[in-house]
Amino acid sequence: MWLFCQSPQTIQQSHFPLRTRHHPSRLHSHTRHQTSVTLPPSTTNTNHLIQTLCQKGLVKQAIQALTQEPNPTQRTYELLILSCAVANSLHDAITIHRRLVEDGFDQDPFLATKLINTYSELGSMEHARQVFDEIPNRTIYVWNAFFQALTLAGHGINVFDLLCSMSTDGIKPDRFTYTYVLKACVASDTSVSLLPYGKEIHAHILRHGFETNVHVTTTLVDMYARFGCISEASHVFNKILSKNVVSWSAMIACYAKNGRPLDALQLFSEMMLEVHESTPNSVTMVSVLQACAALGALEQGKLLHAYILRKRLDSVLPVIASLIAMYTRCGDLEMGKRVFDQMVRRDVVSWNAMISGYGMHGFGEKAIEVYNEMLRNKIDPSPITFVSVLGACSHAGLVEDGKRLFESIRKPIIEHYACMVDLLGRANRLEEAAKIIQEMRSEPGPKVWGSLLGSCRIHGNIELAERASKRLFELEPTNAGNYVLLAEIYAELGLWDEVQRVKKLLQSRGLEKKSGCSWIEVKRKVYSFVSVDEFNPHVAQLHAFLLKLSMEMKEKGYKPKTKVVLYDVEEEEKERILLGHSEKLAVAFGLINSCRGQTIRITKNLRLCEDCHSVTKFVSKFANREILVRDVNRIHHFKDGVCSCGDYW
Repeated sequence: MWLFCQSPQTIQQSHFPLRTRHHPSRLHSHTRHQTSVTLPPSTTNTNHLIQTLCQKGLVKQAIQALTQEPNPTQRTYELLILSCAVANSLHDAITIHRRLVEDGFDQDPFLATKLINTYSELGSMEHARQVFDEIPNRTIYVWNAFFQALTLAGHGINVFDLLCSMSTDGIKPDRFTYTYVLKACVASDTSVSLLPYGKEIHAHILRHGFETNVHVTTTLVDMYARFGCISEASHVFNKILSKNVVSWSAMIACYAKNGRPLDALQLFSEMMLEVHESTPNSVTMVSVLQACAALGALEQGKLLHAYILRKRLDSVLPVIASLIAMYTRCGDLEMGKRVFDQMVRRDVVSWNAMISGYGMHGFGEKAIEVYNEMLRNKIDPSPITFVSVLGACSHAGLVEDGKRLFESIRKPIIEHYACMVDLLGRANRLEEAAKIIQEMRSEPGPKVWGSLLGSCRIHGNIELAERASKRLFELEPTNAGNYVLLAEIYAELGLWDEVQRVKKLLQSRGLEKKSGCSWIEVKRKVYSFVSVDEFNPHVAQLHAFLLKLSMEMKEKGYKPKTKVVLYDVEEEEKERILLGHSEKLAVAFGLINSCRGQTIRITKNLRLCEDCHSVTKFVSKFANREILVRDVNRIHHFKDGVCSCGDYW
C-alpha cells in the first residue's frame, strides 16, 4: 500500500481509465475524480451506504448491501477491497473480486493494484498473480504493485524475470520500480544470494539516469548494507548530492549493523553538522544507540538519551527498546531497568531487551522473573524472547530452568537448539548436548555446531571438538574462528603438532585469525586497541605500565596463563605476547587516564581470555577499581578481586 501513500491524488486523477463495458452511463468517465456521473437517487444512496459501512469496518454488511446495488462505483469497490484487508478476510476479498468481474471492473488498473495489494496482505499470492495476469494494457502502477507484493511475500527472486518482461512490453521503470526491485534482492526466501542481481540493477539505474534520485540511491545503500557490502554502500552514499534524513540513516545503520560502530558515530556527528532541513528521526536514533551499545560508549549514550527526551522520541517503542539495550550492554543495568519501568506501554521487543540485559549480566533468575511477568501481561513471546531467556539460563548455569523453558517452545528454531547446546555444554553436560543435536528434526546449522565447539573449548573435550569442527569446516569453510577454536583446544593440551596442522589448514585457505580489539570510553571519547598493536601512540607507555603491574601481581600470587598462547615458544615470550592483549591495553589506559574510584568500562570483540580475566581480577582488587568488561558472551563485573561470572563464562 506504500505506493499509493506517496501521491494518491496524482495517481488516481491521471492514470487509471475506468472499464466501461456494460455501463453506457460511464462511457466518458476516466476516473472517479474527473467526471461527476449522475446516478438514480437509489443508486447514489446505496453506494454511499456501502462506503459508510466500509469506513466503519462493517465489511459483511457492506457486502450484503452490495447485492442491492446494480451500479457500484469505483470508489465503492476501492473501499470494499480495502475493508477486506483490514478485516483480514480472504473469503470476502474473493467474493468482492467475483462481483467486480461481473460488473466489468476487472480490467481497471486502479482497482487491480488495490486487489493485488490486498491479496498480498492476506497471504494469497495465487490470487494476486491471477489479477496481474488477467489485466491487459498494464500501466506502470500495476507492475509496481505486483513487484511490491512479491517482495513482501519473500518471492523476490521472481521479480527479476518480470522486470525483463516489463521492458519487453515497452514499460519503462520509474523510481518506485527500482525501489521495489532493490528491496526484492534482500527480501527473498531463497538460500542463493541475490547480490549479483542487485549489482545488475545498480548498473541499470546508472544507465537510465536514476543515480540522482535520492529515494533510489538510498534504497541502493540499504541493499548493499544488508549484504554487508560496506564499501559499495559508502560509495553510493557519497555520490548522493542532496542527502536527506533517510539516506543519512541508511548509511549510519550500515555501519552500525556491520561491525563499524565508530564509523556510525562519526557519520552521525557529520549528519548533525550538515543536515539543516531535516533532523535525526527515530530510525536514526535506533542505529546510533546500537553503535553506542557495541562500543560500550555509555557517556555518549547518555547524551543521546537527553536528545531523545528533547525531541520527544521517548514514546517510540523501538527507540526505547534500543535505549534499554544500550544501557544494559554498557553495564548500567540499573538505568536500563529505570527506563523500562517508566514505559507506559511495552511491546515484546522492550521485554526482550530487559530479559537479555539481565542475562548478559549473569542474573538468570531475574531474567526468568521478567519473562514470567511478560506472560502475566499477556504479551506473546517471540523467537528472540526464548533466545534471550535461554541465553540468560546458560550464563547463570540454570540448566533445569532452561530445559523447562525449551520444552515449552511449540516450534523451536535453530537458534533455540543452539542455546540449549550452549546451556548444557557450559555445564559440562556435553553428552546431553550432543544428544540434542542428534535428535534435531532439521539439519543442525553452524550456530548449533559452534555452540558445541565453544563448550568443548571450555572443558577440553577433544573427541567432540573434532566432530563439531569437521562439520563446521564443511558448513563454514571461510570462518577462521572455528579453526582458531580447535587450535586453542589443542594448545591448552600441549598438542603442538595438531596446532600446527590447523594453522596450516587456515593458511592454505587464505584465512586469518580475527584480531582481538577492545574499546574504552574516556571523557566521552572512544579509544580502540588491537592485540599486539605496535602502531598505537600509547602502546609504549601502556606496555611499560603493564610490565610493572605484572611484576607486582606476581609478588602477590599471579601466575600467567600462558597455555592460551597459540605459539610453541619460550614461557617468557608467551608472557610478552599476553601483555599485548587488547583488553589489557584498554585496562591500563583506563587506569592511567581516569580518576581514582571511577568505574572502567571496556568492550571486546572476542571472548575474554583466561589470562586477561585473571589479570583483571587482580587489578580490581589491588587498584581498588570496579572494572566492567563486555565480551561476546556476557558482561563481567570485576570488583575486589572477584568476577560476577564466578569464572563461569
